[in-house]
Amino acid sequence: MKKLDKVLLVSVIMLTLFGLLMIYSASSIWANYKFNDSFHYLKYQAIFFIVGVFIMLFISKIDYTFYYKNATKIIIGCLILLILVLIPGIGSVRNGSRSWFGIGSLGIQPSEFAKLGLIIFTSKYLTTSNKYLKSYKLGVFPILGITFLFFGLIMLQPDLGTGVILVMSIIALLFIAGINMKFFVVGGIVGILGIVILIIIAPYRMDRITSFIDPWSDELGTGFQIIQSLYAIGPGGLLGTGFLNSIQKHFYLPEPQTDFIFSIIAEEFGVVGAFIVVGLFTIILYRGIKIALNCTDGFSKYLSFGMIFQIIFQTLMNLMVVIGLIPVTGYALLLYS
Repeated sequence: MKKLDKVLLVSVIMLTLFGLLMIYSASSIWANYKFNDSFHYLKYQAIFFIVGVFIMLFISKIDYTFYYKNATKIIIGCLILLILVLIPGIGSVRNGSRSWFGIGSLGIQPSEFAKLGLIIFTSKYLTTSNKYLKSYKLGVFPILGITFLFFGLIMLQPDLGTGVILVMSIIALLFIAGINMKFFVVGGIVGILGIVILIIIAPYRMDRITSFIDPWSDELGTGFQIIQSLYAIGPGGLLGTGFLNSIQKHFYLPEPQTDFIFSIIAEEFGVVGAFIVVGLFTIILYRGIKIALNCTDGFSKYLSFGMIFQIIFQTLMNLMVVIGLIPVTGYALLLYS
């Protein structure tokens, strides 16, 4: 407990407790209609919160060198899970993606384990292969090959949002490892071309791009979700309409308790509520970077930075989708959705 970062812990708990309130507010109308129980989603979220706290306390007792010693086993386990989920009868399809293991009414996404597992493996790789990092062939390409193998398996589900988070996390680790900047320039160009190709070959992704440029061109189709999101944020004003007073959660904004829960927060708590959420995530970012800088060995530096970058990057992607800065993609708002 002496080594516990209390500011980080309190920030996470505050975000999660506020998330519980907003899960109830955002989902109560839909849950009452679908399950005849306005507390349905709140109950599940509360259970996950309680279980999550105990898991957090348990994992905090594990020496981080355990992950260093078992990085290869962890990455192989993640790879097997990503392959198994693609097999019909084992993986289940939800919202058009075969990315879940269904366990009763619950579901587990192996891609979430892969996001963390690849950070652990890359952190060890960068630590043990530091002398090879100046060589693209010997240092950079091997870890990129593994990264894009995982990306390819995730795209077979398909799940572009998770794939982008995974790749960007590894790119960020390579950046702080001191890779030559030319790599990022060339890699950025190749990455943009790759994303363009992925958009072109999947019509639904192209529809998201066109609806992003002009959502009112198909206001009842591909542009519906972002329009309803903006209709929620706009009336929020400075202080919002008040807790439980959202209009958009009344069957206007689809599934408001998931990817677009920030819209309901902005509607009910206004700019002040939005800044509180962003402020708490900013504190998490600050404490995470401080922890990384204070680490005494390379592996723990890479590991802590990789995890905090992944959390904040996914948060930024969700917020940018919700306010219309990027096309709609399936990014959950961590600790809330």
